[in-house]
Amino acid sequence: MGLYERIRDVAKVKGYSVNRLEQELGFARSSISKFNKNMPSAEKIQQIADILNVSADYILTGKENPKQREQSLAVKDEHDIEEILRQTEEQLLSQEGLMFDGKPASPEAIESILSAMRIGMEMAKVKNKEKYTPKKYKKD
Repeated sequence: MGLYERIRDVAKVKGYSVNRLEQELGFARSSISKFNKNMPSAEKIQQIADILNVSADYILTGKENPKQREQSLAVKDEHDIEEILRQTEEQLLSQEGLMFDGKPASPEAIESILSAMRIGMEMAKVKNKEKYTPKKYKKD
């Protein structure tokens, strides 16, 4: 998966189109689509990471650096997410005729689906913690 695809997938999960992301950041139209060929500056990567609320590491590599990642999820939450993703991956790989964009799903397509699911589940867990944690247990 290239840089553009990673940005596109994260943006989609966060409710942005690539065009809207470019507009809000003040980038030229279609500039993000050229990131696979022309590496953007570190400043642009950080701007994208900030607006999408992910780390620059994630934008560049698709993987979070555990030391940089904000620990807003408990270990149990992370374990639950990993288990759900593992089960989903098994189901996706075991299905015959799984199609993505009208073609048989490639391992990269399945990985993209799982990455988007991970981001969505993490966001949902954090939102639920904010909403349903009793006030006396919240850390200020």
